[in-house]
Order: sequence, then C-alpha cells, then structure tokens
Amino acid sequence: MSSTVFATALSGLQAARDHIDTTAHNIANAETPQFRRQVVVQAAQPEGGVVTTIRSSPVPGADLAQDIVTQLSGSYVYKANLQTIETQADMTGTLLDTRV
Repeated sequence: MSSTVFATALSGLQAARDHIDTTAHNIANAETPQFRRQVVVQAAQPEGGVVTTIRSSPVPGADLAQDIVTQLSGSYVYKANLQTIETQADMTGTLLDTRV
C-alpha cells in the first residue's frame, strides 16, 4: 500500500476520534442549561483523506439520539481505518519476506 493510503486511513482515524470525543462531550453536557451541542464538520482533502473542524450548534439543546448514532458510527469508522493500517503493515512485512 502506498503512503497515500496510510495517510488517508490515519486522517480517518483522527476524524472518527473527533466524532467520538464530540458526541461524548455532548452527551455529558446534555442537561446543562443553554448548552449548545458541538458538531464535527468533515471536508475531503484533494490529496486524500479528510480534515475536521468542530463547531458549536447555532441553537441550544441536546440531540441525544443523533449523538448516540454518531458515536456508534464513529467507532465503526475508527475500527475500519485501523484495519486498513494493520493490513498495510502486514502487506509490508510480507513484501519484505519475499524480497529476502
């Protein structure tokens, strides 16, 4: 695998972490008066991967259903990107074994 695939998977890990961290923050603060949820905005990078920014919701209030779904989705995305990195490491090791 190329370094582009590694960089893309790494940015996916970081984006998933941002989603998980942000939803955990939202759930923990859901009962805080006038609390404004945080949302993660992702943007694709031209060279591959994503970049995230965290913003406050324009309106106060919790959305626990959305936060729970986003947290579950974030954990699956994290695992998928981690598997990509592990596969790259295995393939690199196999390639080195055949060259020796």
